[in-house]
Amino acid sequence: MKISLTFFSIWCVAYVALASPVTAQQPQASVTRVIYPADEDKDEDRYADIKEILKTALEKTTDQFGPFELMPSKVFMNGRRARASLDAGELSVIWTSTTVEKEKLLLPIRVPLRKGLLGYRVALIVEDKQDAMQKVQRLADLRKYSIGQGVGWDDGRLYQANGIAVVEAKYSNLFRMLSYGRFDFLPMGINEAAKSLARAQEEGSKLVIEKSLLIHYPWPDYLFVSKNQPQLHRRLETGIRTMLKDGSFDAIFWKYNARAIEQLNLKHRRLIEMKNHLLPKETPLQDASLWFHPSAH
Repeated sequence: MKISLTFFSIWCVAYVALASPVTAQQPQASVTRVIYPADEDKDEDRYADIKEILKTALEKTTDQFGPFELMPSKVFMNGRRARASLDAGELSVIWTSTTVEKEKLLLPIRVPLRKGLLGYRVALIVEDKQDAMQKVQRLADLRKYSIGQGVGWDDGRLYQANGIAVVEAKYSNLFRMLSYGRFDFLPMGINEAAKSLARAQEEGSKLVIEKSLLIHYPWPDYLFVSKNQPQLHRRLETGIRTMLKDGSFDAIFWKYNARAIEQLNLKHRRLIEMKNHLLPKETPLQDASLWFHPSAH
């Protein structure tokens, strides 16, 4: 009986010794939690394309960087607060237009998320303003009018630098204010004009998209992370560069923007160029593959 017990004890020790290393060699991979800014309104989908780019970039780097969890912040933050929240750790990533100041304080991924499309603007107006806007031929004519901008939008500073009066308000209030004549027109990105107009019309606003003008200024929006997050920056940079090479980046661009580009008849609009004094010298303006241009489509 003693021999049997001794043999059994030795067998148990050997089994544990053999099993333990296998378990030790399989540590659980840490999950990268990525928090992005929540939308201002629950039903808003202005940034669906950027969220898809962000998710795809993370998916394409899972093998190299590990699993991830992607989620919105608990509360909406305007542009200024969102930028401040990166260093505080409330957010992991934001998307915003680039400026010299931002690139000094944060880490940018210098790939225009919408291929610079956001720099092409059409105007939302009250319908009876169409005849007056038809007479706008150059920037000097545009300076006779005031525009609306969301609180914290960098575009506001750009328009002011180009001599145009700006009225700031909460984004959801801009359409009502335009209807009431608080300002003359609301410049909207090609990708968001139709959706914003439909929403405003549902709320009773008698607004239309102006038919003849196309305002342009170089205006890339990038993903930015805190300087405290170099690993996340490297992951997102790797993911987006992979998307550029495999075609998935352009596929997302056309998925969300092709219809609007066609409907707004960009080639036949009167183009008014504005200067962007906020643009950093590192902006990859010479890489044509990163930018949309109406004449090419």
